Amino acid sequence: MTLRKVNVVILLLVGVAFLIIVQRNLLKLSDLLHKESPDSGVILPFEGELSPDPEPRRKGEEIPVLLTAAEDRLGAVVAAINSVYHNTKANVVFTVVALNGTVDHLKEWLSKTKLKKVKIKILVFEPALFSSTISKDLQTLGTLNLLTFARFYLPVYIPEAEKAIYLDDDIIVQGDIKELYDANLKPGHAAAFSDDCDSGAAKGIIRGAGNQNNYIGFVDFKKDSIKKLGMRANTCSFNPGVIIANLTEWKNQNISQQLEHWMELNTREELYSKTLAGSITTPPLLLVFYKRHSSIDPLWHVRHLGTTGAGNRYSPRFVRAAKLLHWNGHYKPWGRLSSFTDVWDKWFIPDPTGKFQPVRRHTD
Repeated sequence: MTLRKVNVVILLLVGVAFLIIVQRNLLKLSDLLHKESPDSGVILPFEGELSPDPEPRRKGEEIPVLLTAAEDRLGAVVAAINSVYHNTKANVVFTVVALNGTVDHLKEWLSKTKLKKVKIKILVFEPALFSSTISKDLQTLGTLNLLTFARFYLPVYIPEAEKAIYLDDDIIVQGDIKELYDANLKPGHAAAFSDDCDSGAAKGIIRGAGNQNNYIGFVDFKKDSIKKLGMRANTCSFNPGVIIANLTEWKNQNISQQLEHWMELNTREELYSKTLAGSITTPPLLLVFYKRHSSIDPLWHVRHLGTTGAGNRYSPRFVRAAKLLHWNGHYKPWGRLSSFTDVWDKWFIPDPTGKFQPVRRHTD
């Protein structure tokens, strides 16, 4: 009888141990499924390391970089990512925000080129982020203009990071992105921008862009809501095509909500300047960050390459020395009339689907 009791006890212990193992495996499976099923409105991330023989995984602190991808200029974000990744040894993680119809094209492009080895997440932009008043006003905007608002929600798209970089798609990075990421922001500042007064090309009126070197070029100082702020109209403006963001401060100061406040107020009071040259995201940023932002080294944001006369304004030697080039303006480097297209071509990777084709002067 004693032996039988011992056997029963052993069997019971084995059964309990088996149940514990099963429970642990189920919990691990549940966690895995939870991690692979992101919140509503966001597709499963496309990430790198798809190559059968990938490059060694980069180590060290992650450097989050956010860009947006519009279908009709998809080659821009591909070239930008390629230039960032291959000019640094840092552990860069890209987040690309796109509209739903662009995702499959971008996935195919990345998976069939050398960028398949890069850490890239593709997320769907959701206009539902905006309040109902703003969303209704934005329904008339094109794809590109809609995506430009993604920078307002950096903590939403990169929720776990304390710091991040935002880049416009018409950019080529020639320096080590880690240097930009390591730039110090002043205490209490949620972001750093490149001041227009620091740009050699911005001293004076940029042809085709209006007088957009100071606040009066973006904001209507005749409006009561603007007058109450006590801002100086001749204050130097900044270009939000490159942003270094302290996401902890961004969240603590409710920057996204502040930006939405000015967007909503503009729908009722038309606060933006009538001379504004299409930059609908800049005015709310200028209002929120008035005298409350740090500055970026001018060599890390050489801009106006997409404006008339850029080829005369900058020497080829200066362009080669610049750490970041920005073709803001009408003429883009994948178009026929842009300056310094050879610099952009160096980083462009042809579209394997053939849908995106740069236009060049020699094209018949």
